[in-house]
Amino acid sequence: MPTHGSMTKAGKVRSQTPKIPPRPRKNLPPRVRNRREFWIRKRKEAGLPVPTVIPPSSVPKK
Repeated sequence: MPTHGSMTKAGKVRSQTPKIPPRPRKNLPPRVRNRREFWIRKRKEAGLPVPTVIPPSSVPKK
């Protein structure tokens, strides 16, 4: 009785499929975005200025 496919043909279709570049991400991952929003919220509560562009290095790490 024949099997479902020979091992000589394994991965044939995947290797023939053209590689397309991934789309650039528009938004930050939720974990990073929530952390940044928390940082902004705490600065506003403390009455500190909030810069318009917040570099990732300005958010303190634990």
